[in-house]
Amino acid sequence: MIEQWYRLLDALLPLAWLEYDFMKNALLAVVLVTPILGILGTMIVNNRMAFFSDALGHSALTGIAAGVVLGIQSPFWALLIFSVLFAVAVISVKNANTASTDTIIGVFSSTAVALGIVLLSRNGGFSKYSGYLIGDLLSITPSELGILALIFVLVLVFWAGWFNKLLLVSVNQSLAKSRGIHIRFYEFVFAIVVAVVVTFAIRWVGILIISSLLVLPAAASRNIAANTRQYHVLAVIIALISGLAGLILSYFWGTATGATIVLMLALFFAGTFIWKVSTR
Repeated sequence: MIEQWYRLLDALLPLAWLEYDFMKNALLAVVLVTPILGILGTMIVNNRMAFFSDALGHSALTGIAAGVVLGIQSPFWALLIFSVLFAVAVISVKNANTASTDTIIGVFSSTAVALGIVLLSRNGGFSKYSGYLIGDLLSITPSELGILALIFVLVLVFWAGWFNKLLLVSVNQSLAKSRGIHIRFYEFVFAIVVAVVVTFAIRWVGILIISSLLVLPAAASRNIAANTRQYHVLAVIIALISGLAGLILSYFWGTATGATIVLMLALFFAGTFIWKVSTR
């Protein structure tokens, strides 16, 4: 399968920066991961969960640390389990209405970050895991691309089957409840899906910028979309174009790919914001 992808790119895009297999892999990764983050980001913005996505990314440090403490050679599974538990814990405490949402998320986020840094920095070992902070999209392997493709398909299936109910929960919880929709259940499911996607993407995207890739495409799209359909389609398009532009520019500039993609997204947001203000 991957060899067919290589041959297709060589035939359709005989460009200098695509001569290398790692760039072909990175291009496919961008095509797969940016639409996922873009479409999930629409619901994150709708539900005012931007702070949650940021906290979820930062909590990855503790998940990695847990894997190290437990002696797991690859900390991925510890990271996945911790991210899911973190998401469930945040939603559970939020629904208890014991404090404001941003306060609850702030407490969880700061605690998770501090604990992760303390555990990983013992005996000066933090430098081994610093790569998770900014990610490395160019290091993605063909086998990892296969996993990413599977996640892409599963997210699309999830979105096709559950979108209407998720949208109703995010827009009008009273109406959703009157329609027999279990609001808490859908909140938990969506939070877990985001946690799983973030866990898989964080190695290549980076802890520091994963939240930006989830929030900025939807935020930019919201500035110019006239209806719900446009909102979601534009979010995916903006995420994909920014991802491709960021990948190409990072190759020629010699910069971190994830950060360059975020820079493109920030420019998109600025442009849509200016357009929104100017057309009022």
